[in-house]
Amino acid sequence: MEAARGIDVHSHVVPENFPAFLGGGVLPQWPSMAPAQACHRSVMIDGKNYRTVSDLCWNVDKRVAGVAAMGLARQVISPMPELLSYWLAPGAAAQLLRYINDQIAEMVAASSGRLLGLGAVPLQDIALSIRELEYLMGLGFAGVELGSNVNGAPLGDPRFDPFFEACEALDAAVFVHALRPAGMERLVGPPALQQVLAYPTDVGLAAASMLTTNLIERRPRLRIAFSHGGGTLAMLLPRLEQARHVFPALRDAVTTSPTLQARKFYYDDLVFDASTLRHLAALFGTSRLLIGTDYPFNFHDQTPVAGLVDAGLEAAEIEQILHSNAEHFLGLAQGPLP
Repeated sequence: MEAARGIDVHSHVVPENFPAFLGGGVLPQWPSMAPAQACHRSVMIDGKNYRTVSDLCWNVDKRVAGVAAMGLARQVISPMPELLSYWLAPGAAAQLLRYINDQIAEMVAASSGRLLGLGAVPLQDIALSIRELEYLMGLGFAGVELGSNVNGAPLGDPRFDPFFEACEALDAAVFVHALRPAGMERLVGPPALQQVLAYPTDVGLAAASMLTTNLIERRPRLRIAFSHGGGTLAMLLPRLEQARHVFPALRDAVTTSPTLQARKFYYDDLVFDASTLRHLAALFGTSRLLIGTDYPFNFHDQTPVAGLVDAGLEAAEIEQILHSNAEHFLGLAQGPLP
């Protein structure tokens, strides 16, 4: 087992600073940074502390050391999801995301090949998104990170088809992460429950929306991965399969078995449970699973290699999940998956 070749596809960055809005004045929801204790800084949005983060979010040397400490060789970095900024005016979001993408590019360039980039696009405007995607791929990015919904619209909504067509044409990997999830009003407890309970639900619904619109059948060269093990999708699939036999309209709309479609996506293994990971391996196949840690935030998997061993997977399967699958997802390897 070659753990030192492992690739973490799910980690996040926050720039050390944010630029002022070029349009002048104060733009609501435009982020800024405020000093905090030690090596930490606070991301401020609308005058409130959204999250306090450490310099692991932007310090390349510390980050590369952290990757090695987890027993991995490389890491894919993408923006903290709240920075995707789908709620800003398109031009403002494009300005902010260009700055963040350039910061990611600088981190990748300074990492001696240890870091790879997934950028961000202003998906509230398809034309601007395609333009930024072309810019990202021109810089050598592996692809793009998308939120699970765009101001409430799921990613399977037909309005986003032109963007996915561009992803396919540009050979861009797509990583879907939960963002401003539905159902927050149903949670009882501290705000952290958004990450704990609501994120997996929104990711599952995003993936399901792509199945019910047959996206991967229409765009067979797309490489799409979902965070948090695909969230609730694994539990939704049997219901969706059964429903196709019960509701003629659903059978007509979903032209291919949802399970067969789902096995063409990728999923990170960030589920914190050996039995759940074994279930995902059995349902989707080990060739579709990827290492994901959510580094460097507190709620991350600090021992990703041990998690694969604890799940009782075979050595060859562990090798797939550690690096081979990621190499295919990121476009680093040629040829079909085994």
